Amino acid sequence: MTQKELSFAIFCIENIAEYLGLNGAEVYRLLTTNSRMLDEYIVENYDVLHTQGKEYIVNDIVEYMKEVGLLT
Repeated sequence: MTQKELSFAIFCIENIAEYLGLNGAEVYRLLTTNSRMLDEYIVENYDVLHTQGKEYIVNDIVEYMKEVGLLT
């Protein structure tokens, strides 16, 4: 993971946490321990995702989290 990807991952985790009313550690756990979504979706799609606005990024990731059963 590059420094840019790491910064982006942190940005995603913190903004998703704020959106869901969770703390960053809980979201990190969902994206890494409960799934491989951090590596396989967020970092994997960095090139596309990082060009979008915050609202789009958060909504996209939250919707995907719902699709894969991480959120109800």
